[in-house]
Amino acid sequence: MTERRSDCPIACTLDLIGDRWTLLVIRDMALGKQRFEEFLQSPEGISSNILSNRLKLLEQAGLVEKQPYSSHSRRMNYCLTEKGESFRPVLKAIARWGLRQIPGTGTEAAGDR
Repeated sequence: MTERRSDCPIACTLDLIGDRWTLLVIRDMALGKQRFEEFLQSPEGISSNILSNRLKLLEQAGLVEKQPYSSHSRRMNYCLTEKGESFRPVLKAIARWGLRQIPGTGTEAAGDR
């Protein structure tokens, strides 16, 4: 994680997850995606280099852990840690807000099941 702009908890949280992609990666993990290829298939179209970067940052922050899933050392499963799982209520709150305030949104995409 980079140097803090301030001690404000909102600013610090946004420094960690406030970019265009990070919460979507967390969302996908919360919905059960585990493999790099699965994240690339999300409808938002994240590029592989950005995905690699976000997974590394999330791992460094302790929100995600990775484990090999085959004998090939580069094939990893990614999953939320307990700290990462603590984002579920945040994701649900964002999804509920979007459903109420942004016409044309749907629960299938938000994972608010």
